[in-house]
Parts: sequence; structure tokens; C-alpha cells
Amino acid sequence: MLTRPIKFDNPAGDTLAALLDLPLNRKPRAFALFAHCFTCSKNYRYVRHISRALCGNGIAVFRFDFTGLGESEGEFADTSFSSNVDDLVGAAEYLSAMYRAPEILIGHSWGGAAVIQAASRIPSSVAVATIGAPSDPGHVARHLEAAADTIADKGEAEVVLAGRSFRIKKQFLDDLESTRMQQTIRNLNRALLVCHSPVDEVVSIENAQEIFVSARHPKSFVSLDRADHLLSEEADSCYVGDVVAAWAGRYIGVGTESPPGEDQPEVVVRTGRERYRTEIAAGVHTLVSDEPVSLGGGDRGPTPYQYLLSALGACTGITLRMYADRHKWPVDEIVVRLAHKNVHAADCEDCDTNEGKIDHIGQTIELGGALDAEQRTRLREIADRCPVRRTLHSKVVVKTQLSDDEA
Repeated sequence: MLTRPIKFDNPAGDTLAALLDLPLNRKPRAFALFAHCFTCSKNYRYVRHISRALCGNGIAVFRFDFTGLGESEGEFADTSFSSNVDDLVGAAEYLSAMYRAPEILIGHSWGGAAVIQAASRIPSSVAVATIGAPSDPGHVARHLEAAADTIADKGEAEVVLAGRSFRIKKQFLDDLESTRMQQTIRNLNRALLVCHSPVDEVVSIENAQEIFVSARHPKSFVSLDRADHLLSEEADSCYVGDVVAAWAGRYIGVGTESPPGEDQPEVVVRTGRERYRTEIAAGVHTLVSDEPVSLGGGDRGPTPYQYLLSALGACTGITLRMYADRHKWPVDEIVVRLAHKNVHAADCEDCDTNEGKIDHIGQTIELGGALDAEQRTRLREIADRCPVRRTLHSKVVVKTQLSDDEA
């Protein structure tokens, strides 16, 4: 994904820090607005992984720090659940003015309750997804019980949450008491996805049950079995992103079609800081390439050479399919098996040189169907006419330049 840092003002006039994550082709099918958990930030690993998975499915993600958190301005002590909802509405208005109105609202934990509350004030939203969310924002008050008397007597108190000190004012607790979530959930009038782990020790699974029962259809539930509250395992957060993207596609029309007239869409490849993990966008289709663990990679996708073999094999299969269909030959299926290795030229019978090493690709084709010997021989000849094979055997000029555009 491509990430752009952004600053925008919330309704109270504070400047909030945000990141806009875009698919590699910069042509998102939809925009999602993400709300992080209580006292968290937009930069948490699980947020980044969810966003990356969504971008991989063609959905741009706008994630920001609530007032007084992360890199955003303002005093956390002056915030409340209602002000967080106002921040979300402000973020949606910024997106609508500068890019495109968000159709998907996603919230984790406290942020899940916030997106439910904000949905009615964001007309463009059609789908709301919660992750480990409480059924009522008042759930957070139990973490403040030790300071409740001090807050009541003095109007504020310092509390330690997740190892950090925060100043909480009485207005914060008063706002929680005045929030009524059940009616809001019942009147959501948007598709709802509830994601929750049955072993969540911060927000119990009963909260998910209460949200789901209160909501009207269309509603869905996905169990994040074995995941902890902060989705600390990368596989869990990436799974959430993929599930949300697949589910939202029914409501926002996320498709896989290339734009009209774009027969050969641009291929964009991005390698970040995660060793050799590389994202690939071929038009609207996304792939991942990597290196094996033995070479220092994470084995999260095929290697570049495996993609090269895939291109040759796919081209061979498609070429044979076209030829067989045109001649109305009974080909049921075509299976192409390929392998690449470096061999000594002296050991290669069909090579033009006997010196040094060469790249050798072995290709075995299995043809299914009632074909006679003449047809099989002809298809064997046609396989060598595959356009990708011809490219590999022809003189190829690759011109490389550095771009000044780092967006």
C-alpha cells in the first residue's frame, strides 16, 4: 500500500494527524474510515496490518489519532466519547471534501462503539464493522473504578492505562452515562459486521452477543478464535482485513474488473521495510511476493522466479486453450508444470553455448481429452508459440529510471 501523511482539523479546531493508505494502483474501489481503540493510536501494528489487507483488496483506509492521542493536537483530558464521535465525523467530512466519502466505517474496541454512534452522522456510510467492541462505551469506566471517588471529589484524576498516565475529568464519565447505545444499534440502518474473539480478556464475548442481538439485519458475526484483544498476531489482524473487505464487497460493489479500455493495466510493485515482502498490483488484482525463510524472507508469497514461471505457464495454457477452442478440439483441461534452475551450459543439449551457466526452465504439459496423435503433436508445437515464451527468447530492453514522485 502507499501511505500519505495528512493533517486535518476536527470540529473543535484541533489539528489531527492521519494516514491515508491507498492501493498500489491508486484507484480505490471505496474508502474506509478506521477508529482505533481507547488510548491507542493510528500507528499500532494491528491497525497497519488491517489497513494493508484492505488496500490489498482495493479499499483505501483513512486512519487517524483521536484528539490528544498519538500525533494529534488537543488535550486528552478534555475529550469524551462524544468528542471522539465528533472527530470521526470531521474525518469523514475531510475525506468527502478532499477524496471521496467513506462507505465503510471500521472500529476496534472503543473505536467500534464510536463508529456505531457516528454512522448516522456520516450519510455516505453503508457498512459498519466492529472488532472486539464493547456493547456500551461505559465499559471503559470499569478501568477507572479506582479513581472514581477522586474524580467525583476533585473533578479529575490521573489514571494509568496500558502503562501510560492519563488525566480523566468528570465530564468524561458523565458523557459515558448519558450515551445510550442499544437504541443506536437498533436504528443503525446499515450493514453490520461484528468481529470478536471468544477469548478476549479485555472486552468479553458477551459484548458481541449484545451488539448482534440488538442489531437488525443485515448483520454478520465472525469469531476471531484464539486472537487476543489487540490482535497481536499478524495473521489475526490480516485475517480481519481480508474478511471485512470480502464482506463489504456485497454492499459497496467492490469488484475485480479492470477499467474499460484498459486491456494491459500498469503493474506496480512495492517493497517496504519488512525484509523481502513485496506487494504487487496488476490492475485491480493484488499479489504478494517474498523469499523463502532460508534466504531471510518470510515466505509470505511466491518468489519472483515462481511468478515468472507462473506467467509462462499461464500463457502456455491460455494459448493452447484458444487454439483448441478455435479448432473445436476436445481438450478438457491443460496442466502445465514448470521448474527453473541454473545448469552448466555444457550439460544443455539445446543451448547455443557450452560456456558458463544458463537459466533452464523445464515445462511439462498434460493434455486432458480424447485427442489423437496428430492433434497432440500440433498442440505441442503451438505451446512454443506462447507470447511470453517468445518474449523470453527475444531481445528484451528494460529501461530503468528513478522517479521523483515519492507519493
